[in-house]
Amino acid sequence: MDIKNYNAFCGELAHTAHVVQWGGSHVWKVAGKVFAIAGEDKDGSFRCSFKVSELAFDILKEQPGCRGAPHLASRGMKWIQRFSDEAVDNAALEDYLRESYRLVSLGLTKKLQRELGLNQS
Repeated sequence: MDIKNYNAFCGELAHTAHVVQWGGSHVWKVAGKVFAIAGEDKDGSFRCSFKVSELAFDILKEQPGCRGAPHLASRGMKWIQRFSDEAVDNAALEDYLRESYRLVSLGLTKKLQRELGLNQS
């Protein structure tokens, strides 16, 4: 995956907004809450951080090409940074981005979730 494909994918999710901040990171939010952060390293390699469940965090942080997301995991947040596709290919990354979107949207007020038509079952 690259920044262009990442931005296109995240832009297809409902009620999202994109901003470039924090030194050039491409940040995606759902209803104002961050669910994905990506950018390129100095060598041009793609890296992407996303929220995960506690179990996924415990598994992914041990996988090659993944680590606890800098500045987030160190604060106890369950965020993973994928910096290579060794263990998480692009299809799996899309699944994790969808799940991050869902997890973050669950943190919105029930009223806002209803208004946006999110998590209705």
